[in-house]
Amino acid sequence: MVTISMNLASRNCPEGITTLLAAETRSRLIGFVCVAFTALGWGLNWPATKFLLTECPPLSARGVSGVAAGLVLFAVARFRGETLVVPRHLWRRLTVAALLNVSAWMGLTTASMLWLPAGQAVTLAYTMPVWATLLAWPMVGDRPNSRQIAAIVLGICGVVILVGGAGLSLDASRRPGIALALSAAGLFALGTVLAKRRPIPLPRVALVAWQVSIGCIPLLLGGLLFEQTHFDAMPLIGWIALAYTALVSMGLCYVLWFAAVRRLKPSSAAIGTLLTPVLGVAASSFALGDPLTIRQAASLALVVAGIMCAIKN
Repeated sequence: MVTISMNLASRNCPEGITTLLAAETRSRLIGFVCVAFTALGWGLNWPATKFLLTECPPLSARGVSGVAAGLVLFAVARFRGETLVVPRHLWRRLTVAALLNVSAWMGLTTASMLWLPAGQAVTLAYTMPVWATLLAWPMVGDRPNSRQIAAIVLGICGVVILVGGAGLSLDASRRPGIALALSAAGLFALGTVLAKRRPIPLPRVALVAWQVSIGCIPLLLGGLLFEQTHFDAMPLIGWIALAYTALVSMGLCYVLWFAAVRRLKPSSAAIGTLLTPVLGVAASSFALGDPLTIRQAASLALVVAGIMCAIKN
């Protein structure tokens, strides 16, 4: 009987291993598809935000968009039958996650542009994959290998070529902006790793709804305290841009982002976000009728090469 059982186990084991590997591969591919659509949505948000900021101050724009996105996500969660109740012991973790993934990223990157040109701020902010890889090693045991390092180097080089051609000035007048942009990158990376290390056990859409809503409250309060916003005078194009930012950038894209983080290593998911500035600049050029430049094409090639390295890892 023992021999028969062992023979059956050895016969079925390869099939089980094959099934498991196929499931893992499928999950990784779904994760990268989620990252790709996240990067596309965030990239297209660049021209949308450019239109929006001509009519609405930055903190107010972020805060109102986030609150609107949160309300829509709560409605979607209820439609899906998800509970919106947060157990008392999870509130602290949920608040920390919201501050890292939403408040810090949105608020600090926006504030950094008070001292830095947009291109330099983006270059520093999208060093996030570097910090995510470094943090993932001690926190989740994800030790970077040569392929991951190559992916990060290729991706960062692509972003630098795209938006950092003028060089980064380190004079005293720009140091606050440099500190803010790097802090945004580091804190978002920390939030990404924590989401992988200690997932918050809440339903998928409800979790994102709470994070976006909580994370945008400080931005909305900052807008109310420090900015003057006249929504009654905002033209239709401004409302369309606001709706896109709320529904796609801060709604759908965050849902896809956290779905990707569940399926991928933190470093791999972070590398995929490097597509965002490339697609953003390309979308802005298309919206303005400008041709694709050699710099943009080279940047896209490097970033895609980096992502391919990550996919094969």
